[in-house]
Amino acid sequence: MNALKAGAAYFLSVFAVGFMLGTVRVFLLEPRFGAFGAVLIETPFILTASWLLCHHWVQRFRLPAQTSPRLLMGTSALALLLLAEFMLSRYGFNRAFSEQLGAYKTPAGALGLAGQIIFALFPLLQKPSAI
Repeated sequence: MNALKAGAAYFLSVFAVGFMLGTVRVFLLEPRFGAFGAVLIETPFILTASWLLCHHWVQRFRLPAQTSPRLLMGTSALALLLLAEFMLSRYGFNRAFSEQLGAYKTPAGALGLAGQIIFALFPLLQKPSAI
């Protein structure tokens, strides 16, 4: 149960950071560098924040170093992130599910998806805590 709670906390904290960075990306970076360039600039920042937040939540929820709780934390966080992304796409931007899926076929979308997969793997890659 702690792994699911950690995954939810990890998702919420990274989503909040991502929402702020996404605003900067869309309004400041995309007009100047294009969609791919903007995502390329944003990705190291969001992944750094994700790494630090992941470490915090792994420690806070005292997750053991075993693979299964770490994998559960990462996959639950990814599932929540993708759900939030699809909901925001649908209800915030009035895009169909198929349009959102199609966005992953663009270079910017593929890079963003790769970043999300890395985000999901961070709990597995964190140094085991001394619990």
